[in-house]
Amino acid sequence: MKHTGGGQGASPAVRIQATANASIVTATADSLSDQPHALVRARAFAEPLIASELLDTGENILAHADGVAAILKAIGGSEAMQAATYLVHACAHLNKPQEVIAKAFGANFATLAIETTKLVNVQRQARVADAKAQLTEDPAAQTENVRKMLLAFSRDLRVVMLRLASRLQTLRHFASIRQQAPLAVARESLHVFAPLANRLGIWQIKWEMEDLAFRFLEPDTYKQIARLLDEKRAEREGFMEALRAQLERALNSAGIAALVQGRPKHIYSIVKKMRGKSLDFAQVFDIRALRVIAADVKGCYAALGFVHANFTPVEGEFDDYIAKPKSNGYQSLHTVVRDAQQRAVEIQIRTQAMHDHAEHGVAAHWAYKEAGAKGYSGVSASSEYDAKIAVLRQLLAWERDLSGPASAKARESTQGLFEDRIYVLTPDAAVIELPQGATALDFAYSVHTSLGHRCRGARLDGAMVPLNTPLQNGQTVEVVTTKEGGPSRDWLNPELGFLASHRARSKVRAWFNAQALTQTVARGREAVEKLLQREGKTAMKLEDVATQLGFKSAEDLFEVVGKDELSLRTIENMLKPPEPPPTQDDYVLAKKPRPSKSGGGKGGVLVVGIDSLLTQLAKCCKPAPPDAILGFVTKGKGVSIHRSDCSNFRNMAGGSPDRVIEVEWSQPKTSGSSVYPVDVAIEAADRQGLLRDISEVFAKEKMNVIGVQTTSVKDNRGGTAWMTFTVEVADSGRLNQVLAIVAEVGGVRSARRR
Repeated sequence: MKHTGGGQGASPAVRIQATANASIVTATADSLSDQPHALVRARAFAEPLIASELLDTGENILAHADGVAAILKAIGGSEAMQAATYLVHACAHLNKPQEVIAKAFGANFATLAIETTKLVNVQRQARVADAKAQLTEDPAAQTENVRKMLLAFSRDLRVVMLRLASRLQTLRHFASIRQQAPLAVARESLHVFAPLANRLGIWQIKWEMEDLAFRFLEPDTYKQIARLLDEKRAEREGFMEALRAQLERALNSAGIAALVQGRPKHIYSIVKKMRGKSLDFAQVFDIRALRVIAADVKGCYAALGFVHANFTPVEGEFDDYIAKPKSNGYQSLHTVVRDAQQRAVEIQIRTQAMHDHAEHGVAAHWAYKEAGAKGYSGVSASSEYDAKIAVLRQLLAWERDLSGPASAKARESTQGLFEDRIYVLTPDAAVIELPQGATALDFAYSVHTSLGHRCRGARLDGAMVPLNTPLQNGQTVEVVTTKEGGPSRDWLNPELGFLASHRARSKVRAWFNAQALTQTVARGREAVEKLLQREGKTAMKLEDVATQLGFKSAEDLFEVVGKDELSLRTIENMLKPPEPPPTQDDYVLAKKPRPSKSGGGKGGVLVVGIDSLLTQLAKCCKPAPPDAILGFVTKGKGVSIHRSDCSNFRNMAGGSPDRVIEVEWSQPKTSGSSVYPVDVAIEAADRQGLLRDISEVFAKEKMNVIGVQTTSVKDNRGGTAWMTFTVEVADSGRLNQVLAIVAEVGGVRSARRR
């Protein structure tokens, strides 16, 4: 029977169809790009670059792009999205794709093309790794791939549609040339892309992708089911067409406006039912299936009542997804009935709007700028923001879909697919990845360090919550901040549960360390500036003082002074002008002193320490008891006392041996009454806190450090520090014991007296 119009006199079924067609035309018009002829221009732009190129699947790139554009058009994708598929493939052939595409088509197209290209590369790398590892059909193997997909989708939701359409075209290509698709591609299609299409409600892609992927993964089973479907096909189709026409006439005669359609058979869904319920092929109900499209929800329930009144319902085979929609927004009434010959038939009943969502889901009005109150996948959306949030939450639910079956398998051996992390949304609908158990405070630090420091409260989906509230997948988090301020030390207390992220805790510790360092540097600066003022050296630049002491900057000098790791006496010694070294003219001939009547000397021996005799300890070798010593007579300065192994002394004695005089140490009147300055040379691996650790050894051993000079150089060992400590000792033998302790400090390679 033919219908010629959709006016007042038309049947209810005709009015339903006319309304559906008008809806499709309106949706298509709304989704067109603002740019005129964007699709034609994009194809003309890309054709010279990709017309002769092949994908790694062997498919011609231009033919692939044409196929993807056709798929997008079929499921309601906008002209802009169709145009973008050509620009994605052109990126690889442009030196500066972002700039070139932005100039020719605008920044929006450029961003979409670049983000999609990045994701394509990620997935290609994942498939290569999959092939090398010869992975089994385990969704957990796709973990990192899915994570990166999820984050890429969140930046531009249109990337989802482009990737789904591209993957479907790849499967179609292999089917058309009758060649086996790579197993990694087929597995990823079945375990990742098809569930994604299902979660977004794009069933038209889901069904076809599942069947094609299953055809490549289990060709024998696929052919077996296909053969069973072909058997008695004519008889079955004749029965179903007669039943369809009978039911449509009966419904319209009863005043229930409805269209009745046959429903396609999907091999993969049949196999899943057979395996899941341990059924034979003949027991699978949806081999014979009809779909009823009613005018409204009231009409759906009226049609259900009519069907149950005229056929025998199968107990336990009724589902009301209108009253309680599926998590992806799918709505429909499902029932299974038997006719007079006891043949089972599955019947789905829905409105046209529900049918559009079931077939195309998000794609029915994909560009979220155009979604308005229609929302996505049956989810109401009152604004552009709400619409985008609805889609993102479907993506997050898709991630949970994948984690469910994987975690059941993984409990025995490994962790579930996504059990270690969650995804939440910013107020601008950006996806943030966090560890499991993360709080609103962790979220703030993941967005920006400053935001975390100034965080004082948080809202989850609009409701105020404490900062240590654990977050859940898909929640929208808004942070309440102050203009200034810093973190609380309570945030570092693990028992209070403010922070689960190691990264966030390290940022809080760094803030407190920076505060302590600021105070230390300020204390050191004040001490150095007071010293310069006391010594009358205020004209000296602080940077120059630091450089002369071996520090890279004045801040470094202030830090060690503020930590008491460097004595101010060292700076005083540096500020004093050095004494000129002795010259040959300073030395005069002198007779060896005669024995002292006081008993202070013996023969030609000068006793060091007798007040009446002029002696000085040489600065070149800095002798100290009980070092072996010799004296050298100088001009006007008495006798210079050297260690017997002093190289300077050997040079002078070699030129003027008659100026050498034997000397010895006098016995001190009281123990420890005299101390002598001694230089110690230390070589060590450069590291933070080295100067402090060595200084602590001298302080613990009660040796006064009166001077320090440090130099550090980067080398093939990572960095070497050379340090010279000037310490006061009463006995050089005691110094050797202390140097043995210094040598045990971490990083110290050698510690010796100069």
